[in-house]
Amino acid sequence: MSAAASVISSVSRATIKGSKRWPHKSPSLTKIIENNKPIAISPDHDIPLGQWSSEQIKEAVTDNVMTTWTPGKARHGTPIITHGEGVYLFDDKGNKYLDWTSQAVCSNLGHDLPESIINATMKQMKELPYIYGGIGMVEVRARLAKLISELLPGDLQGMVFPSSGSEANEAAIATARRYTGKHKVINWYRGYHGGTSNALQATGDSRRWLGRDTVPGFVKTFNPFPLFWDVAGDSEAERTQMALNMLEEQVLNEGPDTVALIQFESVVGAGGVLVAPEGYMQGVRAICDKYDILLHCDEVMVGFGRTGKMFGFQNYDGVVPDIVTAAKGVSSAAMPLSIMATRKHIMEAFEDKTIGWGSTYQAHPVALACAYENVKYLVNKDIIGHVQRLAPVFEDAMKTVADNHPSIKQYRSIGLFGCFDAQALDGTNPQLQHEALNGAFVAYKKAYNDSGLLGLLRPPHFHVAPPLTITEDELLDGFEKQDKALYALDEALGF
Repeated sequence: MSAAASVISSVSRATIKGSKRWPHKSPSLTKIIENNKPIAISPDHDIPLGQWSSEQIKEAVTDNVMTTWTPGKARHGTPIITHGEGVYLFDDKGNKYLDWTSQAVCSNLGHDLPESIINATMKQMKELPYIYGGIGMVEVRARLAKLISELLPGDLQGMVFPSSGSEANEAAIATARRYTGKHKVINWYRGYHGGTSNALQATGDSRRWLGRDTVPGFVKTFNPFPLFWDVAGDSEAERTQMALNMLEEQVLNEGPDTVALIQFESVVGAGGVLVAPEGYMQGVRAICDKYDILLHCDEVMVGFGRTGKMFGFQNYDGVVPDIVTAAKGVSSAAMPLSIMATRKHIMEAFEDKTIGWGSTYQAHPVALACAYENVKYLVNKDIIGHVQRLAPVFEDAMKTVADNHPSIKQYRSIGLFGCFDAQALDGTNPQLQHEALNGAFVAYKKAYNDSGLLGLLRPPHFHVAPPLTITEDELLDGFEKQDKALYALDEALGF
């Protein structure tokens, strides 16, 4: 036998033809951590709630608390709030603050709720603290659904009750896609819709980047108020028409047969209290009608009276969206609850199929009871009428403060919802929202708190959104405090 034949013969005896696995063993656990320690808790937990010392609270915050939209170190400077009275909050050092933004524009009735809301919530908690929405139906779910449908215009009558604004917008997106059979959603850059997957992708501001901006099916468009350029036109009507032309061209370029939903905030909240110009939302509704696209108005921040209307979209005559979402004000933030409402034909389309969204706490009976009494209180006590009566005072005060400070470029207001825009010495934008607070705004924040105000701070925008129950004297006191704090910003920016 030749040498070559010998090699071939040897190889053939050692191998087979096939695709067998290689020998492999997955790793064994080596970083073993004891996970069955005896159940034991600190005796600190036997101390009645409200009686921990500030040091105990700070220690637990340092060791165990994480933040969300702020870096973790911010928790060390967050005041420890002990209680609230009306529009005021009190900290562990005895300081009194006027809640100048209703927390995250949600504590609409302030910080000591009417007894009717507390009693209804506790009654439901005693009688039936929970039922899963797909297993049992409770009276308060039917009641709140009927009540909200009576307050909404047109045939907006199909109600789903998630727990947060983000969830409500998730439900809206899922519903629109299932109903239309289309996938794309168009949103504004200067808009916010929540922190969950689709809602965050629908968001236009910098928080979207934190989700890696990778969820498909979302298209961004400019609203009528870009930051650094103007829509063409010699009049507001011409600029509005140009903005609508731009939106329609974008729909055409995306393909109308691929667009399920145009989803806008009725009044842009976190992005700076932006109210659409006259005719714009009517034009958006017309574009949706022309191309068989659903219109969704996100009312999470402005629903239930903030703008002087029950719902923000009611500021645009003749516009009824196909889907409405709301949260915050529905319970005045006393319990986590939100709403997704659809028009009748959309509701009926799901008689034989699911909307494609759900949650364990959807239609939670305790949250529903709280919201039901809260909404009735808003109606029976004419809270919206109160907002309308205070709105001119609010507007005048916004203008007076803006005129008094060169660091303020402009302001906007509607109802009890306002925003100041800051400017640098040369008139430019002094800071974008995604940037860490620069020294000037750190100085302003300190002056803001020292003057007795507590609230959101999102430079270059300064929101004003006190509880809807605020009195005229309290409102004017708040603007005096705001005015005082802004002198620190004027100086810090070099004016």
